[in-house]
Order: sequence, then C-alpha cells, then structure tokens
Amino acid sequence: MRIGFDPFTLDLDTRQLTSEDREIHLSPKAFELLATLVLARPNVMPKATLQELLWPDAYVVEANLSNLVAEIREALGDSARSPRFVRTVHGFGYAFCAPGVMQPITREEARAHVLCWVESEGRRVPLATGEHVIGRDADVEIMLDSSTVSRHHARLVVTAGGVSIEDCGSKNGTFRGGDRVIAPTRLADGDVIRVGSLLISFHSTGDFGTTETHAEQSP
Repeated sequence: MRIGFDPFTLDLDTRQLTSEDREIHLSPKAFELLATLVLARPNVMPKATLQELLWPDAYVVEANLSNLVAEIREALGDSARSPRFVRTVHGFGYAFCAPGVMQPITREEARAHVLCWVESEGRRVPLATGEHVIGRDADVEIMLDSSTVSRHHARLVVTAGGVSIEDCGSKNGTFRGGDRVIAPTRLADGDVIRVGSLLISFHSTGDFGTTETHAEQSP
C-alpha cells in the first residue's frame, strides 16, 4: 500500500518514505508512528493509544512519543507552530492533517511484495527485492531489540531467483535451523532463523524464478 501526500510517498509494504525518488530515513518507531497517523487521518490519535501501539509491553515516558513526532516533523520539513502534516492536539494526542492519496502499484511490484516475508514476535515484515539488514541498530530494516543481537547482525538478499541470508560478522552468530550460517545460504519457506537468542520465521510463496544461483552453505 502506498499513500501520497505532496511531495512525499509512504510505502507501507517496503517501509519507505520517499520524496521525488529520494528515500528519507526514519527510525523504525518513527515510521510506525507516521504510518499509524496517516492511516487514521484525519482523526486524532490519543497519546495513550499511540504509546500502547508503539510500546505494547513496556512503560515509557511521554517524551519518547514527542521525540518521535519531532523526528517525523524534521524528516517532512514540518513545523509544530504551523503544521502541514502532523498536528498536535494539546493535552490529548496527534493527527495527520494533510490529505492523502492512495497510489497504485505495478503488477511486478505487487508480486514482489507478496512473494516473501519474515515474522518475528508477532510482527510481519514483507521483503521486497533488495537487501534487508537485521540487527539492533535503529537504521536497519528489520530491527530486533535484544542485547544478544548485533547492531548489524545479518542480512537477507532478495532477488528474482530466491532469498539468501548472510551473517554480518555478528558476535553470537546467525543460524538456519541448527546450522550456523557461515556463507550466503538459500532460504526455503518455513525456515526458522535464529539471530542471537531471537527466532525469525521465513515464509514465501515459492514463486521465484530460476535464473540466478546463490552460494550454499556446505554440509
């Protein structure tokens, strides 16, 4: 799903915010907050509701939420005093105040979005063609909040030929099933990946081409 609000495009499938084909970085939590506000537009989202959605199993101070709003405003070039996109309802919450337009995606993009995904701790992350870094750092595509996970722990590489996983020199290792990943390793639907102490399940429709090959882990 892509939603446009001039001059930006928010792609909920690839988790990207772009402007004139230039990607704009947002931390994972800030992206989730922006997506929540855009989908709820023009309704006001209470602060308590947003905190529960973003931090379901933890108590956080209200400043954490306001810091994310500030990050979003900086990324959008928005102003708290004269908002174009994110409006503060003092003492209550926030609302996305710009009109949004649903944008169609091509057939090829639609296929890429549904070919494969990973699931971790109840969260599903679609995998578009390209590289997807797994780690603890805020700038990675698949963020795992655990001290056993390195900042840039591993990466998934999605091509027309399939999906492979590579370890990025992590301290605690990356495993497919019970096998440690020591080289780019092809994934199959249902594979369980262990990253540090956390588990990720990989899923795909199996509808990949066969024009590319990848190095496989030796037995």
